[in-house]
Amino acid sequence: MQATYARQAFPCFDEPAMKAVFHMTLIHPRDLRALANGRESSVLNTTMEGIEVQVTSFEPTRPMSTYILAFIVSDFGSIQKDESSATTLVRIWARKKALELGQGAYALNVTLRVLEFFESYYNTSYPLSKSDQVALPDFNAGAMENWGLITYRETSLLYDPLSSSNGNKERVLTVIAHELAHMWFGNLVTLRWWNDLWLNEGFASYVEYLGADHAEPSWHIKEMIVQGDVQRAFTVDSLVSSHPLTRKEEEVNKPEEISQMFDSISYSKGAAVLRMLSEFLSEPVFVKGLSTYLHQFAFGNTVYTDLWDHLEEARRSSGLTLPDSIHEIMNRWILQMGFPLVTIDTTTGSISQQHFLLDPDAVVERPSVYNYQWIVPIKWMKNGIEKEQYWLTEKTAVFEPMRANTVDWVLANRDVSGYYRVNYDLQNWERLSSQLISNHQLIPILNRGQIIDDAFTLASSRMLNVTVAFQTTRYLVEEREYIPWQAAASSFYYFFYMFDRTEVYGPMLAYLKKLVGPLYEYYKTDRPQTHTSVYTRSIAYSMACTTGVPGANEQVLEWFRQWMREPHNNRIDPNLKSAVYCKAIAAGGEAEWNFGWEMFRNATVASEAARLRSALACTKVPWLLNRYLAWALDPSKIRKQDVTSTIGYIANNVVGQSFAWDFFRAKWDVLFKEYGGGSFAFSSLITAMTRRFSTPFELQQLMDFKRDHPELGSGKLALDQAIEKTTANIKWMAQNKRHVLDWFNREAAQ
Repeated sequence: MQATYARQAFPCFDEPAMKAVFHMTLIHPRDLRALANGRESSVLNTTMEGIEVQVTSFEPTRPMSTYILAFIVSDFGSIQKDESSATTLVRIWARKKALELGQGAYALNVTLRVLEFFESYYNTSYPLSKSDQVALPDFNAGAMENWGLITYRETSLLYDPLSSSNGNKERVLTVIAHELAHMWFGNLVTLRWWNDLWLNEGFASYVEYLGADHAEPSWHIKEMIVQGDVQRAFTVDSLVSSHPLTRKEEEVNKPEEISQMFDSISYSKGAAVLRMLSEFLSEPVFVKGLSTYLHQFAFGNTVYTDLWDHLEEARRSSGLTLPDSIHEIMNRWILQMGFPLVTIDTTTGSISQQHFLLDPDAVVERPSVYNYQWIVPIKWMKNGIEKEQYWLTEKTAVFEPMRANTVDWVLANRDVSGYYRVNYDLQNWERLSSQLISNHQLIPILNRGQIIDDAFTLASSRMLNVTVAFQTTRYLVEEREYIPWQAAASSFYYFFYMFDRTEVYGPMLAYLKKLVGPLYEYYKTDRPQTHTSVYTRSIAYSMACTTGVPGANEQVLEWFRQWMREPHNNRIDPNLKSAVYCKAIAAGGEAEWNFGWEMFRNATVASEAARLRSALACTKVPWLLNRYLAWALDPSKIRKQDVTSTIGYIANNVVGQSFAWDFFRAKWDVLFKEYGGGSFAFSSLITAMTRRFSTPFELQQLMDFKRDHPELGSGKLALDQAIEKTTANIKWMAQNKRHVLDWFNREAAQ
């Protein structure tokens, strides 16, 4: 029902502030099962107008908003834990075949562990008598936190121990943790209106990592928030088309305006700033304020400042001193868009902040009462030794301890706990690069990723010489950890998108081949597999194939063809399947593609089908890509929920990009009618379509498209962002292409 669909099911005041107790009765065919928010209280077989039906009644709900109501009538099966001691009934519902194959067992185990964690974290018992989790075969959203009846895409709830990967397992765990976090934060206590959606979704996006960490402590999942949310938020929030986390109530009125609130600012930036708040308050203080907030407003509604009041009270009683009140500190992060770039000059000890923009020439039209100035918590270290936190409260300050001599290096934003990027004087960048080369272990893992990510972003915004960014990657020949490699891979993706149609591409591949060669060799032999090392191994294989490391493409093709010879015996390591399927289909031809399609059609595990669907877009054969685009709109071939991501996958392929863009414009009416009102899917499609755009001609195409389509629904913001990014790309290419080519040529020659 989220956001405004309850009114289509029954007459109601369909607004989050209006809470009521709902008494539900469903009349349905006898061979099907009915579920609702409450537990079944009676089931009666009867006849109505000559038809045999079943009447299922449910216990009354607690006082709740309309958007978290749900009911389901299906032929699904269920599994549950037989634990008489548990006060809450927990069940997993899905297609019977999926449950017979054991795909619901992991979700059942972790649901119990995560519920137990949140009861303790919130210091509040789970408010309902049951928690049903339902896997839907075709579902537009990733999951939805209906109270007591959570719905999921199959890929977000079902895990097959034989064919699913660690990534699939992590996805199931984090989505369950996200939705269960809402049972208290969102459902028990609800924001008064949609303008504060960020607090609901940002909060769940932050604490999902805590719940997941409790369920799987050996995974070190808390660190994943940096690339999962912090860096994702940076990308969008560095554009002038970004927006503050909260808006005025009167700015969010129509359903499509509500729909636009469900974006990566609300989810990812919300998570990043709440994590920063928890870090500088300390978790015990944060949790204490949270607990009193939930107790005071249980079954009621709030505005975000109510949470600040409770956290302020907890801070005072703890004796913690801050440079200002929580309201004053946090409102700067909530009421103005964007984030600061903190610049440290280690020759003088001066520190300054400015509003970071991907295009420094862009004009910010959105005024800010705070004049784009933040109160910034800076955790920092010198030569590997952690120092006392510093608060930057002005635009410019001098902090003597950050002065460094010719050998000391300074590193700010320890563990990327703050929502800001960091720039340094050139000498400090060089000292950090030297430290990485001489002994990278002295710099924490998260910060090794941060150094690369910040340097490349500063280079792409023309604030740092691009060769300085490349210097930070030289040490990767020695790096084996996932987070730095992930930062490097995603940083280089920008260069792939900018240069894979130009003469820079060859020398760039030659440099990357030197970096990834040792990593590929390291992972070719059997290594002990930790949760993150399987991800690093996948990067190694994928980049080795892309850059032409000897033997890599031959290896993945051999594995894939072995599977083609024995279709019922897939021996490819589940954690390498994404890389192997894509690279084998890219290196192969029609036979490999058709086999992949056949396997996709017959897949009984949703995550396996998703991997194959993505890999089919990797082919380099033009007519196969065009056929795949045509098939994307055939519901007998591709599920409705998967149409936009399939077209997006084809657009990511350099061969398919122009086909996808033409197809998108040709089929605009169909796509807009079907997906234009949905938030993520449509905007993601526009982003994927335009990612490579970096020429005046492509910019003109975007401007023409905007002129010809005044109605863009939930894609309006994404199109504005695409125009802004393309403008920045054009300037960047004009300034950097020659330097980049020279640098790669020099490196390749060594």
